[in-house]
Amino acid sequence: MFSKDRWKEILEVLSSNMLRTVATAFGVGWGIFILIILLAAGKGLENGIRQDFNGVATNTMFMWTETTTMAYQGLPEGRDFNFKLGDVELIRRNVPELRIISPRNSLRRSEGDNVIRGIESGQYRIFGDYPEIIEQNPIYVAHGRFFNYNDIEKKRKVVVIGDGIRQDLYDEDEEVLGTYLKISGINFMVVGTYKEKTSNGGGENSEREIFMPFTTFSLAFNQSDNVGWMAITAKDGSSISELSESIIQTVKQSRKVHPDDKRAIGFFDLYEQFNRVESLFGALRFIAYFVGILVLISGIIGVSNIMLIVIKERTKEIGIRRALGENPWSIKLQILMESIFLTIISGMVGIIFGALFIYGINTLLDSVGPVDMFLNPSVSIGVVLIALVILVVSGLLAGFIPANKAIKVRPIEALRTE
Repeated sequence: MFSKDRWKEILEVLSSNMLRTVATAFGVGWGIFILIILLAAGKGLENGIRQDFNGVATNTMFMWTETTTMAYQGLPEGRDFNFKLGDVELIRRNVPELRIISPRNSLRRSEGDNVIRGIESGQYRIFGDYPEIIEQNPIYVAHGRFFNYNDIEKKRKVVVIGDGIRQDLYDEDEEVLGTYLKISGINFMVVGTYKEKTSNGGGENSEREIFMPFTTFSLAFNQSDNVGWMAITAKDGSSISELSESIIQTVKQSRKVHPDDKRAIGFFDLYEQFNRVESLFGALRFIAYFVGILVLISGIIGVSNIMLIVIKERTKEIGIRRALGENPWSIKLQILMESIFLTIISGMVGIIFGALFIYGINTLLDSVGPVDMFLNPSVSIGVVLIALVILVVSGLLAGFIPANKAIKVRPIEALRTE
């Protein structure tokens, strides 16, 4: 199998008509190239979307109040209502599978600037939260600290600001910690700055929000024990999608909302959306393999057809070798090796060009900066190994029919062939 003469003969056969060999090899190389590019593009899209989920507790739902559409217990339909802080403990008791329940409040943006520092001002969204919110948001403390439960209990007027606000209201080298911001006429001390784990450095809202203790927010802005909405995360091993109905029914009972009122409480299931995205990734991989393999099959068919032509051209040679007593399996092995060799070489060229193309795309992305929903297109070593297996199997299939045809040639008939 590894004899020098056999490999010399293979090279002579394939190089005897170089144009035909190159044209045939192009089909296989193109198929592998397309397969790699499609998989890399899918991976780039997957990386980009996953970056948007980076640092986010995906097993989370967000819940808020709307307007009732059904009368219940003497209360009319069309009623506006709020969650209360007591609902948090009620949910925690009734649904023990939950890990984090974060009640939240916020100030809507007004027409004018709501944050002032010296002669600088800006319009930003203000949140009242509990310390656990940092586990549910894609943010991290870049400088200083996040507020804690001592701040919650003592209702300290402290805030954590986004790095975008620091750039808006402070000089480049100016110290931020310990300074004061006037928010809706009330002074608050800055104890930390945050950055977003998924920020691409753009967007009007990028890192331009302010977080303060929930109790401080309630006291400063006269919210009493009202809760605007909740971010709720399930424990590992539990699905928030399966728990959402129990959570909603618990607060409906607490707020005297009809159990069948579907519009009174709004919610967004992040876990369900994340699973849909995961399904999309699977579909993209399937499409990439399906299309790439179809293109590859067309190339393999071309290799098989060319090998049949080669066998016809070498009919007399095969007859002489059979007449001289060469084993039919030896002839069959020769054809199979020629087919596999041609397929692997052309496929490897396709892999090399695919790798160079991906390298060029990544270099371009590095030079122009991040692109939304597309990041670092690549293929893993596992994909390359799968491609190599496909090439070997394809080479065997491409040479199988011609090889069987070759050993069926009767020596006397082959010798008579002109």
